[in-house]
Amino acid sequence: MFALFNLLSTLISIYIWMLIASAVMSWLVAFNVLNTHNRVVYLIGDFLYRVTEPALRPIRRFVPLLGGVDISPVVLILLLIFIRDFIVIDLARMMLT
Repeated sequence: MFALFNLLSTLISIYIWMLIASAVMSWLVAFNVLNTHNRVVYLIGDFLYRVTEPALRPIRRFVPLLGGVDISPVVLILLLIFIRDFIVIDLARMMLT
């Protein structure tokens, strides 16, 4: 059972890093540091968009833009950290005791 909780915690951590990579990549594309005409850049950006957008879309309905800045990735990261720390770690402790 502990291995399942550890796997869930690892998957949440990987998804958090994907959210961070997606946000950084969108900034780099917006400031013309990365060129989306490059096939590798386009494929990575498309993959990150397809993985993160389904989770970000419902949050964007409730969280307004603050000065033109989308803070939905921050909200989702905080929510995932809460889920990882509270549910996964605390439930693992309760199951083991």
